[in-house]
Amino acid sequence: MNWIRVSVLVDGEAAEGVADVLRPFAYGGVSLEQDGLESGANQDWSILDDHITVSIYLPARDDTPAKRRRIEEALWHLGQCYPIPSPTFAIIAEEDWANAWKQHYCSFRVGQRILVCPAWEEPDVHTGDILLLMDPGMAFGTGLHPSTRMCLEAVEELVRPGMSVLDLGTGSGILAIAAARLAASPILALDTDRVAVQAARQNCARNGVDEGIQVRQGSLADLQLDGQWDLALVNILAPAILQLLEDGLGSQMRPGGLLVLSGIIEEQVPKILHALRQQDIALVKRVQMKDWVTLWGQRPAVE
Repeated sequence: MNWIRVSVLVDGEAAEGVADVLRPFAYGGVSLEQDGLESGANQDWSILDDHITVSIYLPARDDTPAKRRRIEEALWHLGQCYPIPSPTFAIIAEEDWANAWKQHYCSFRVGQRILVCPAWEEPDVHTGDILLLMDPGMAFGTGLHPSTRMCLEAVEELVRPGMSVLDLGTGSGILAIAAARLAASPILALDTDRVAVQAARQNCARNGVDEGIQVRQGSLADLQLDGQWDLALVNILAPAILQLLEDGLGSQMRPGGLLVLSGIIEEQVPKILHALRQQDIALVKRVQMKDWVTLWGQRPAVE
């Protein structure tokens, strides 16, 4: 059987947003490929950001004009917020489709010590590195997107041994795994997507931290205990962050606990800040990468 590859060439800033739009149409997940780059951990991010191809695959039998139109319309709507080129459609042979993207997903470094390496690649580990072996498959969280990179930098800076960590919208599990590498405990990783939960569990096992991370399908509404987390990592999109804050995300934090909120476009920041104030959560840091912003908030230490 042949397959139709639907691809969009974007920069790293738009890559996982496009992946979210394409995912409902995908058979077997979404791939993010670093086009034209050689494997290696010392990538030039200014080059990388201009060479991401987001792809999905459709069985050729499902390739209809109506489906192509729906895909194009979905990308057009996203393009009203950020420039997105039109998708391309290509026929791919059966034997090529499943693993073709893996040759483009390369090792790279984030922050001072974090090394993200594809699970099928031999890592070039230096003394003191925090190694994350990842096979994101169809789940969000390769580490390419600015929001994920800023979250990884926050994990590196904030996590201390024994710190309790909640990862909401865990995707591939990359943030929870980084926290586990830094000896956080306990760690709870939640995602509403069953496929993401499966990918996160596999990556936790791949990194030897599966006993230290509880991965479950669910979200904030599934948490029963209040005030138990030292750090919450929320790397999703601004509307979902606003809803989580409205639903009492701040109350899940211990006094003095920290929230790291990412996936926020610059123009959405005022709404998030207003929601934080409504929950009596103080802004302690703002980090920006291109148009994407990560906010650190803190629950009052004494209430």
